[in-house]
Amino acid sequence: MKYDYLVVGSGLFGAVFAHEMKKRGKKCLVIDKRKHIGGNIYCEDVDGIRVHKYGAHIFHTSNRQVWEYINQFAEFNNYVNSPIAKYRDELYNLPFNMNTFSKMWGISTPKEAQEIIAAQIANLGILEPQNLEEQALSLVGTDVYQKLIKGYTEKQWGRDCKELPAFIIKRLPLRFVYDNNYFNDRYQGIPVGGYTRIIEKMLEGIEVRLGVTYRAFAEENGEVAERVVYTGMIDEYYDYKLGVLEYRSVRFETERLEMENYQGNAVVNYTEREVPYTRVIEHKHFEFGRQPFTIISREYSSEWHQGDEPYYPVNNDKNNELFEKYRRLAEQENSVIFGGRLGNYKYYDMDKVIEAALQLVDSL
Repeated sequence: MKYDYLVVGSGLFGAVFAHEMKKRGKKCLVIDKRKHIGGNIYCEDVDGIRVHKYGAHIFHTSNRQVWEYINQFAEFNNYVNSPIAKYRDELYNLPFNMNTFSKMWGISTPKEAQEIIAAQIANLGILEPQNLEEQALSLVGTDVYQKLIKGYTEKQWGRDCKELPAFIIKRLPLRFVYDNNYFNDRYQGIPVGGYTRIIEKMLEGIEVRLGVTYRAFAEENGEVAERVVYTGMIDEYYDYKLGVLEYRSVRFETERLEMENYQGNAVVNYTEREVPYTRVIEHKHFEFGRQPFTIISREYSSEWHQGDEPYYPVNNDKNNELFEKYRRLAEQENSVIFGGRLGNYKYYDMDKVIEAALQLVDSL
């Protein structure tokens, strides 16, 4: 065997794993079907603006160990995620907080906001929510639901909220303070210079081959490593022989505008159903850019089909049962380990990806 590990995928999970194994004296080969490293956190540098090619990624964690770990590879700025929601001609702060409620109802105290929400919930009389709409209404009342949740959620999932299961929204945090910080985590920011540089540093001294699929590589090279760490789709690895897992996909329309500032914020969500995109990202605001031009990306949620880029697993009962069958199949493998968002059919925040990769290294 030429390598100790063949790592399939150069995203955050694969890069952390390969980096840590190299430190332990193991020889890794990293392959990726894309023509670039970094997976979905890849940033493309366009005249000094780091464009988040596959959607906005804001690093946040409450795990000090993970924060210190990622800071080995980059300096982080003090960006705080404070998205704006646009409903028709109305602008609201997210997450739902006193700034949101004050704008919506013309009130100023937490007591007033709590009373309005409680009264709306009581009038609905929903005891056991049967779908996502009833679940959301029973948590936040009618106004917040109609203006800020319904349209956005239906665009995200491509279905009426009445057709979606209640468990998708287990909770909707309501903050009765004037605080627009979206995350509760202790540590937060964007790496100065973008995420691609982090992956480059992680993979220093490690052989990387790009534009190569695992199937084609295995056919041409046979078994070149003692073990495979596979971060692609677990059902694709098994040629979908038990069935196809479902995902939601995202399409991006990216545009350069010859103006300094388009929307005044990095993230603006469009919650109206009639607006086809879910949000607009203005990339320069992640790093407080002062360029005389700007770059925006409109995001469109879509059904996933084989060949599309998979983004969000559809973790309903049917898909979870199918994944469990694949997981049991994977447990029988002696030389293949599945990891990451696609290998585990699970949505991970970046800090949880790092945690999982480090745990895997320790276990091996």
